[in-house]
Amino acid sequence: MSSGVLVVDDEPAARSVAGRILQAHYEVQFAADTSEARSKLMGGPVDLMLCDIHLPGESGMELIQSLLSREEDDLAVVMVTGEDNPKLADRAFELGAYGYLVKPYRRGDLLITVSNALCRRQLEQQSRAYQRELQQDVIMKSLETERVRQQLRCSEESLERSRLETVHKLSLAVEMRDQVTGHHLSRMGAYCEEIARRMHLPNEICNLISLAGQMHDIGKIAVADHILLKPGPLTDEERVQVETHAEIGKQILQGSESPLLQLAESIAWTHHEKVDGSGYPRGLLGEEIPIEGRIAAVADVFDALTRDRPYREAMPLAEATALMGEGRGAHFDPYVLDTFTAAMPLQAASA
Repeated sequence: MSSGVLVVDDEPAARSVAGRILQAHYEVQFAADTSEARSKLMGGPVDLMLCDIHLPGESGMELIQSLLSREEDDLAVVMVTGEDNPKLADRAFELGAYGYLVKPYRRGDLLITVSNALCRRQLEQQSRAYQRELQQDVIMKSLETERVRQQLRCSEESLERSRLETVHKLSLAVEMRDQVTGHHLSRMGAYCEEIARRMHLPNEICNLISLAGQMHDIGKIAVADHILLKPGPLTDEERVQVETHAEIGKQILQGSESPLLQLAESIAWTHHEKVDGSGYPRGLLGEEIPIEGRIAAVADVFDALTRDRPYREAMPLAEATALMGEGRGAHFDPYVLDTFTAAMPLQAASA
């Protein structure tokens, strides 16, 4: 049976667009306000609600706050808005939303977000079911109890894999939107790992940073296309919008017990900081910036300089390293930059 999706939006055109995209895959219902939405939720099975934030009367935020505050409610919610506002995104995730889309969204963005939200909902249902089973069967024999615990562990591991897959798909969605990046994510991960190993960081960090580094720009999923894909220089206002991606990336990745996602959160939040304190979003100084952020800063700028852009050709290797050398001790950590520069012949061969 197809999953049930409820589209809540006071704009008929917005409901129509979502319906055309989703009806080939799901059983779709529509509501124009929160009152109608509550009626539809009571009247039939709804697995996911695609809800506009700004609705007449009670807002979409107020609706999901009341719905998701009930522990027994396992509804998956994806918030939609025409307002590109990181604070709204932050609030939506705090309330328990599984996704956040800015209109107008692309067909692929909507389908990926809805699919991942439904998958996560299913796994969380399984996890809760196993937890309830474990609580009810505390008097079982030790062998039976261990069997249930193994099921719970398997469910939690599946949920963790699903979370990682969701984050990685979001990272790929950013890369597909930003058409100039090519294989930027995979190169970014390779550069970060190479630097970490040459700095003799703990093996656990070296093993994780390759994938964690690929999530550095995940917050760009909330940056509007006309800004992200602009071929020329950005205005001051547009640059402020782009710079929000560091904070948004942190919000997307935060709260996980996974060492990988914790490392990815740190990188997403700090890879635009500069050691002289002039970076963003917090203006951290020197070793206030975690080492993974200082590594990602070097890797990100090097890849940007040595790849073609619509407004300039790629720099030769020598010119790029010379330019980065001018930022030694200001933009870049000297030790990290020197370590990377010393590895340059290897990097050039593998790029």
